[in-house]
Amino acid sequence: MALSLGDIDACIQDLIDLTEDYKELEATHKDYTVQLEQLSELQTKCVKNLSHQRYRLGVIKSTLKKLKPKDESEKEKYELLNKDLMRRQAQLNEMEESLPKKSGTYLKIILGSVNVSFLNKQERFKYKDDYEKFKLALSAIAMGLSVTNLLANLRILDLAFVFLMVWYYCTLTIRESILRVNGSRIKGWWRAHHFISTALSAVLLTWPDSATYHHFRHQLMWFYVYISTQLYLALSCSETHLTCI
Repeated sequence: MALSLGDIDACIQDLIDLTEDYKELEATHKDYTVQLEQLSELQTKCVKNLSHQRYRLGVIKSTLKKLKPKDESEKEKYELLNKDLMRRQAQLNEMEESLPKKSGTYLKIILGSVNVSFLNKQERFKYKDDYEKFKLALSAIAMGLSVTNLLANLRILDLAFVFLMVWYYCTLTIRESILRVNGSRIKGWWRAHHFISTALSAVLLTWPDSATYHHFRHQLMWFYVYISTQLYLALSCSETHLTCI
C-alpha cells in the first residue's frame, strides 16, 4: 500500500517526538551508569571496612579472653565491654546482609567468579519463592512420569525420568547454594541429601538394561511415586498456607 504525503509527515513528526524521549532516556541512562559505578565502589569500600572491623574485634576478643578481672570495678568493665562487642558484632552482621558475599567453592566451580548476591530483601524473597515453585512444578512432573513408568515398561521413558532427576537435584544444589549466599538458613543435611541424590541418580542413569535392573525397577518407581507425591502435597500446603493433617 502506497503512503500518502500526510502519512510520511506524521511518521517524521513521530520520530521527532521519539527523539526527544530518547534524549531523556540517554540522560537517565548516563546517570544510571554513573551511580552504578559509585555503588560498586561503595560496596568494595564497605566490604573492606567491615573485614577490618571484624579483624579488630577478633583481636580485642582474643585479648579479653586472656584477662581476668581483679576486682568488682574491673569485672563490671569486663562485662560492659563484652556486651559492647556482642552489640557491634550484631550490627556488623546486619550490615553484611546488604553487601555482596563470596560464592563459595561449589558455586565458583559451577558458575565461575560471578556475584550471586541480591541487593535487597525483595529480590531474595522472590528468588526463594521461585525456588519453591520450581520444586512444586518438578515434583508434579516427577509424579506423573513415575506413574507412567509403572504402567508402561519402556527403556526410553526410564532414561528420560532418571535424567530429569539428575538435572533436578543438580539444579537444587545450585539454587540452594545461591540461597545460602543470600542468608538463607537451609540446613546442611538437606543440601547434603540433594548432593547424594544427584550422585545416585547419575548411577541409575548409567545402569544397563539388565535383569538386575528390571528386578529393582518396580520398587524404584513406587519409591519415586511416594516421595514426589509427598513433596508435592507438602509444597502445595506451604503455597496455600493450609495445614496438612
